[in-house]
Amino acid sequence: MIGNLNHVALVVDDLDAAVDNWQNMLGATVSEPQPLPEHGVTVVFIDLPNTRIELLEPLGDGSPVSRFLEKHTGGGMHHICLEVTDIIAARDELIEKGARILGNGEPKIGAHGNPVIFMHPSNFHGTLIELEEVQAS
Repeated sequence: MIGNLNHVALVVDDLDAAVDNWQNMLGATVSEPQPLPEHGVTVVFIDLPNTRIELLEPLGDGSPVSRFLEKHTGGGMHHICLEVTDIIAARDELIEKGARILGNGEPKIGAHGNPVIFMHPSNFHGTLIELEEVQAS
């Protein structure tokens, strides 16, 4: 069912400072900030040879990652994103196997313009898992 690791997401409390650290300390190439109001975050991506790192900053007062920052001062790892070729088939199979899908269970469009869903961390030993539909290569 699952494909490649698409990205590892880190929540940060100051996106500009985080971008500065990744660029100046590690020489990383960082994308332009992209606000995603539907998800309540602003994101940037750091491209690595084998995957990406996503930096998330809360967007507005009702951001779901604001609660994360309350518990994890300064930020930390938020989720990992795995690729699937058919998000609906993956969702249905996971539900059949007992997984809890967050929200109403319907995919939303993520930062790459592809459908995404999130699975409850209790299904994966405390790790929030995002599935992103990508075209088979």
